[in-house]
Parts: sequence; C-alpha cells; structure tokens
Amino acid sequence: MSPSMRDVQMTATNGDSSEDFGDCEEVRLLDSYDEENSGENLRRIQVRVTGMTCAACSTSVEGALMSLNGVVKASVALLQNKADVVFDPHVVKDKDIENAIEDAGFEAEVLAEPNASHANTNGTVSGQFMIGGMTCAACVNSVEGILRGLPGVKRAVVALATSVGEVEYDPTVISKNDIVNAIEDAGFEGSLVQSSAQDKIILGVVGISGEMDMKLLEGILSKLHGVRHFFYNPTSRELEVVFDPEVLGSRSVVDGINGGSGGKFTLHVKNPYTRMASRDIEESSSMLRLFTASLLLSVPVLLMRVVCPHIPLIYAILLRRCGPFKMDDWLKWALVTVVQFVIGKRFYVAAGRALRNGSTNMDVLVVLGTTASYVYSVCALLYGAIEGYWPPTYFETSAMLITFVLLGKYLETMAKGKTSDAIKKLVELTPATAILLAKDKGGKIVEEREIDALLIQPGDILKVLPGTKVPVDGAVVWGSSYVNESMVTGESVPVSKEISSSVIGGTINLHGVLHIQATKVGSSTVLSQIISLVETAQMSKAPIQKFADYIASIFVPAVVTLSLLTFLGWYLAGAVGAYPKEWLPEHGNYFVFALMFAISVVVIACPCALGLATPTAVMVATGVGANNGVLIKGGDALERAQKIQHVIFDKTGTLTQGKATITTAKVFTGMDKGEFLTLVASAEASSEHPLGQAILEYARHFHFFDEPSNTNDTQSHGAKSKFSGWLHDVSDFSALPGRGVQCFIGGKMVLVGNRKLLTENGISISKDVENFVVELEESAKTGILVAYDNVVIGVMGIADPLKREAAVVVEGLMKMGVNPVMVTGDNWRTARAVAKEVGIQDVRAEVMPAGKADVVRSFQKGGSVVAMVGDGINDSPALAAADVGMAIGAGTDIAIEAAEYILMRSNLEDVITAIDLSRKTIGRIRLNYVFAMAYNVVAIPIAAGAFFPLVKVEMPPWVAGACMAMSSVSVVCSSLLLKRYKKPRLTTILEITVE
Repeated sequence: MSPSMRDVQMTATNGDSSEDFGDCEEVRLLDSYDEENSGENLRRIQVRVTGMTCAACSTSVEGALMSLNGVVKASVALLQNKADVVFDPHVVKDKDIENAIEDAGFEAEVLAEPNASHANTNGTVSGQFMIGGMTCAACVNSVEGILRGLPGVKRAVVALATSVGEVEYDPTVISKNDIVNAIEDAGFEGSLVQSSAQDKIILGVVGISGEMDMKLLEGILSKLHGVRHFFYNPTSRELEVVFDPEVLGSRSVVDGINGGSGGKFTLHVKNPYTRMASRDIEESSSMLRLFTASLLLSVPVLLMRVVCPHIPLIYAILLRRCGPFKMDDWLKWALVTVVQFVIGKRFYVAAGRALRNGSTNMDVLVVLGTTASYVYSVCALLYGAIEGYWPPTYFETSAMLITFVLLGKYLETMAKGKTSDAIKKLVELTPATAILLAKDKGGKIVEEREIDALLIQPGDILKVLPGTKVPVDGAVVWGSSYVNESMVTGESVPVSKEISSSVIGGTINLHGVLHIQATKVGSSTVLSQIISLVETAQMSKAPIQKFADYIASIFVPAVVTLSLLTFLGWYLAGAVGAYPKEWLPEHGNYFVFALMFAISVVVIACPCALGLATPTAVMVATGVGANNGVLIKGGDALERAQKIQHVIFDKTGTLTQGKATITTAKVFTGMDKGEFLTLVASAEASSEHPLGQAILEYARHFHFFDEPSNTNDTQSHGAKSKFSGWLHDVSDFSALPGRGVQCFIGGKMVLVGNRKLLTENGISISKDVENFVVELEESAKTGILVAYDNVVIGVMGIADPLKREAAVVVEGLMKMGVNPVMVTGDNWRTARAVAKEVGIQDVRAEVMPAGKADVVRSFQKGGSVVAMVGDGINDSPALAAADVGMAIGAGTDIAIEAAEYILMRSNLEDVITAIDLSRKTIGRIRLNYVFAMAYNVVAIPIAAGAFFPLVKVEMPPWVAGACMAMSSVSVVCSSLLLKRYKKPRLTTILEITVE
C-alpha cells in the first residue's frame, strides 16, 4: 500500500528493526551444504549482521567466523545483512558466534531458524503483484523486461487484462519490496497482492478513533512475540502485520489484538481476491469519472465548431471580441486546456515513464497527437492576435480524441470485471465465518465461538449447521448428512457424508449437523487450488500472443515514422505545387493541411486493441470452462487442444467407473467356496489396489451378509478391521505391479493375479481354467487366477462397468475428426471387448504403467497432436508426455499436476467440451485480430489522405480517435460473446461434423 501524509508507520520493539520488512521471506544460504552434510551432527544458524557497508566488511565477518574453532562453513550476504553459519554445537555456541562478529566491529543477532516450507522445492517464492498504469501490450513487454532483468527473478509473467504480474524469485537475492520498487521506478504503480510465503496478514480495523487508539494498537503488537513489522493506514483502515510463521499464526495475531484491546477493536481478515476485485471497481469508477468529465467539457467545443455556426444569435455572441481573442476562442481554449492537462494528465505520465524506459506505447501516440493539435491551435491564436489573420484551430481534435480514448479505457476496465466473474463466483463460495469448537479429552464441547474463515488452522474442529457452507476441506468426525457438491464437482446429486467422509470447502450441508476436522486450509483447499488454476490460466499467454507482442513492440515507432512521412509528403508536395490550393481548408496553409493528416495517422494506428485480442478471450474462456467443470491451465493449452487429432483414454477409472465388482467366483478343486474366498481375502487384505478391495468386500459379504461398502477407503478399512478375525495370518506379502500379489499362508505360497504371475512361478494352467478365463475376458471382464501351494484352485471374474456416456463421447469425438484410442494394462481379450462396447477401434493392451507414455510418443512421431485422458499416478508420465493432458477431477493430485486440463466432474462429456471450447476460443482470438487490425489496415490509408485526391474528403483527427476507440470496443465485445458459450449436449454431440 502506498503511504500517505496521514499514514502511521509502526515498528515492533522486540528486537527486530524496521528493515526486517524487506527480508520477510528468509531462505538459508547454504542449502547445498545441507544436502551434502545432512547426516553429520552439525547445526546451522542465521545471524543478522548490522553495520556492513561494502564487500570488505562481509569478508571481514567471514574471516572472523571461520577463525572460530568448530565453525565448518560461513557465508555472508552483504545485501541481506546476514551470515549463515554451519558449526559443531559441542565445540562452539551461538553466543561465541555473536561475540566474534561484535569483536570484528559489527552488531550481531542470532535469528530464528527460517521455515523451509515457505519456499518452493527449488528455493524460490512465487508472488502476485498488482501493476497499475499499463495501457497496452507495449507496457506489458516493458514491465516484463524490467522484472526479468532483476537479479534473483526466475520467471515473470504480466497480464494486461488483469493488471497482475506473477513473479517467481529467489528471496535470498531479492525481496518483494525490491520488486515493488522496480515496478514503481519504471513509472507504474506496484503492490504485493499475495505470496507463497505465508508471513503476512492484512486486517480491516474498526474502532480506531484517535492517536491514543493507535498507540494502544502499537503497544499490543509490540508485545506479541514473533511480530516482525506492522503498518496501519488510517485512510483505508487496514493493518498489515508481518510475522514469523514459525512462532506465530495469523489467528494468534487476531486473538492477541482482541485480547489486548479488551474487544475495543473489531477485526476482519482482508481476502486478497476481494481486495483485487475492489481495486478493479475503483479503477472502473475512476475511468468513468474521467470519461464523463471529458465528455461534458468536449461536447461544447464540438458544438461550437459544428452546430453553432448554423444558429445566428449564438454564433454572433461567440464571434464577439474579448480582448485579443474572440469569445469562442477563449471558451475552446479554457475547456480544452482542462481536458488536455488535467483529465489527460494520466497520458502524459504514462508516456513519460514509457520513454524513460526506452519504449513506446499507446500513450505516446495519444500524447503526440493531442499535443500537436493543441500546440498548433494555441500558436494559431497567438499568430492571429499579432497579425490579425485568423487561421483555423483544432481544439476539438484534442478534446474529442482524449474523450474517445478514455471511453475505450473505461470499456476495458469493465471487461476486466466481466472476465473475472469466474474467480469472483469461486471466491463467493467460501463462507465469511466458521464456528470453532473446543473439546475436552472426553470429546465434550467446552467452548463454541465464531471466527473468520480465513483464520482456520489444520486440526481445528468446526461445526457446520444445516443450510450453511462447509468452511474448509476436512473430514467428518461427528454426525451425518447430505452435502451438495455441485458447485465444485458439477454433480447435482447430494453426497452422503458420515464419520471419516471427506468434505470440500464451499459445498453446502443440506440436512444434519456435522462436526468436521480441518485438513486443508488456505491455498491448500480444493477451492483455492481451483481459483489458483483459473488465475494461472488467465495470466498465461497463448503462443499466438507472441505475434501480437512483437507487432506491438515495433508498431509505435513504425506509426511515428509513417506519420512523419505523411506530413513531409503532403507539405513538400504542396510547397512544389503538386496539388492545387483549392484543396486547403479556409484560411489554411500547407503546414496545417499536412499536420492534420499526420495527426490522424498517429491516432488511428494505436495498437491498443492488438494487446487485448488474446488475453481477453483467454480470460473469458477459462472462466466459462470453470463454470462448466473444465479447468484450463493456460492459453497455450487452449491453442494445442484445438489441434487435437488423437485422444488416448486410460481404461480403468476413465472409460470405466473405477468401481470394480466381483461377478463370479469359481473353484476348480475340492476346496469349499467359503474357505477359497477366505484364502483370497487374506492374501488381498494388505493390498491397496481397488481390485483387492473389491475381493475383500465380496468375501466379507459372503461370510457375514454385510452390504458392500460404496464409500471411501477409510470406511472400507474400518469395516475390514471389524471382521479381521476371520482372516488367515499372512507372511512375506508383496504386491507385484502389473501381475498381482504374492504371500505365504500356513507356510504355503498363495498367488492371486493374472496368467503372467502364474507362468513366472512355473504353475501350469489347465484347459478348463483357461477356457473359463477366456470366456470372462470375451465378456469384458477380468479373470483373476488364484494358486495355492503351486496349484490353480480357482478363478474370480471382476467387472468394472463403463461410464454411461463413454460410447456417445467416443462417437462424438470421431464426428469431430478426432481418433479415440484406449490404452490399458489389461489383457487383449478384455481390452478388445471393452473397446468394442464403447466403439473404439484403436486399442493398446497389456501396457505397463511406464509404457503409456511410449504409446503417446508413438502417435506424436508423425507430428500429430495427442491428448491423454487419465486419473491415476500411473497415468502421470503419459499426461506429461502428451501435447494436452486431461486429468479426471476425482483422480490423484499427481495426475492433476501433470495435466493441462482438469475435468472436475469426472464426466467424459467434458473431453468434448474442452476441445470444443478450445476451438471456439482460438477462432474468437483470430476474429479479434481481424477487429484489431482491420481499423488500422483500412483506416490508415484514409487517414493519410491516400484517397483525398479522388473524394476530396479527409478524416479529422477526432474521427480517427473514435475509430481507434471502436477497435478496442469491438475486440472486448467479441471476447465477451464467449460468455454465451453453451457446451454440446449428448443429444447434439453426434450432430457435430468436421468443418
């Protein structure tokens, strides 16, 4: 936040200085040393060193530290004023290290061990920064170039449509304040929105009415151990607290303030997404005010030029002399001066910072055009006052041009709000408050209080009333109910929740009271991850945008050059008599005539719409996708998806429901069926594979007539332990991927798996058994063979029902010109039977998990664009190898991380939606480029006067400004039309034809 004259800067007095604010994300300097010596009995600490001014100082400190007996390694960072020391705690103590630094002439303070979880695995931190003042693609290129040039910055992406920059940086080299300063030094407004380093909380404070209250607040925060820095802005009534998350939590900060003030202050946590939305609203309101003021001042100027000459009485008043000038000249000059330098000040500021950075943008063109017409008009007035000769003035050109540009900017800010609707809706799903329960050891509730939902911590027990939203992700510890998860998963049927069931934050509890234990909070929740994915997608740039960025980078200099050539061409042609004087305006000359053409060229050629063509469409598309259960990770994914030629489906859990059930159990020896099932269940009891769980459920139901569980794994394990007394003792259990399981029961080997497992162990399969297994496989079932003491004793048939929409989706893809492929680790007979049911002709069977990626690459060899649809960890390599990875939303986190598209509803229809939306989005982007460039291509020759000799009509600069504004309006409106996108339905998918 930007400090003002009334801002109050408050600093903690518990040992941390105000300079700590710039070093909040502390990451150790010797991570590589940790990796090499992690097994040794050494300790490492960080020491703040005050008083270093140059490299010689840091060398002196290093020398003093290394001279200590027991210090293994020391590294001093001059810019961060820190020393990182690795030492043997049995030989040297912390105090000895402090004394050594102080003896060298510097101040020393041992710091708390930094939290490694703040940084990513590669030691970097990701931060989002609000960047104000960007107006076109050239501004984006300028800011990205500045950020990427900063030391310690690994990656920087700036989005014009959202005015947000995402920066990945090394906090040991550069701080977030340094990044903000770099943005502001470039002439833009900069502020941190949020960071992956969770060390800051922003609170809205109600109850501070004077100096005494601020001193009370300062005293409370100064006494809180772990608070590093705090800052209160009286204007916005926001308190920013930076703290050490190893010592203090955000809820402890709020509780400390509430307790210390005796409830005098009312606090509420500021949601970063809400703050960003409010800034968008403020920006839109500001643009509307500027546009309205400019319009009110510009319309009279235009009326005086166009309408008033046809009204004799008014025109006579305007022609009266008032001093050296006529009345209308005074009025025009006064009104336009306000528009030019007060309302239009923002254009001069933006143009100035662009030129300071060695770049040019739309603001430079606007300033050139309006200043040229304004300065010429003022000079014409002065010339007329001196010579008594009144050449024409063009004040209305400056005024109307600024008005139309502001109109375009206002519509752009409105579009930002429209395109961010998806994120706003997702944020609104999170409840503002939650009911926190405190229980004693016996489980009795001893306290119940309402807290801000953003202050929930892992492990908290929360009460969820009927009709209210679940505050965070968690697990039910008491009660039962039905929960509506449609807002997250898209499934309209309420889901039953009992003890141990997982719940998702933002979903609605329909009936009973639930007590849940928070498992994931903050950025770890499903809802926050969805918001993050949508944000990341909107921040990303499609490859097609690179072309626009390149054009924008060279467009402005080219336009200025073209404008100069236009001016020189018309002026010199007139000077040598190449065209008659009758072409000149009344009381005009060759200079004025040429100048108007040049100004029109400058104005009409602004590349503003070019920079909006891609990001606005991508923003709308990602929002529309999220609303339809399809999360898109970026614009590049959109561009690749619209070219998909092959879609490879994993069978289990993707084409099928992933709910394996036992359909047949046949014994081929004299063993009793109950004993057979007990033997198989005992072998599979230690397996985590879904087929193993299905076998266990079937055997338990056979023995106890218990209903098979269709809930989550925790419940299955609970049931398993309930009836564990009937299972045999198992030894030497091992799971063999792609084959089955092996163990020993009663000293005899038990094998449960496929043919390959038995063959590898030298067990022969009789003809009767083989025929039975073949019969199962040809009916799209999987045959599981069971061998005991080297003899095949039985076979179990397992079926995994196909998803109801699988066949229709496959047929729909073929209608779209996409080739569906199925890949599975199952045998060929079962694979062919399943493929025949869904209509897939291209099948790859008996593929090991690692081989799925090879299947993807085999299709890519011919230059084809390949999509992979999967749900499990074993699909992750293939998802990553594919041009477009699509992860089923109910799948594993690893699979979701590897994919570019996430199908939240686990519905295969969304594969069609993803491809269809991608095609329509890229088509819309191409149409946007037509709108962005058509005005320039068609209007530049007209503005330059290429057709004037034929039609004797010129384009006034203010008309050129209107055309320029209309190009931006056309692009934005074109992108917003994507919000009307309707995904194909099952009844219409089969009508899709290749265009």
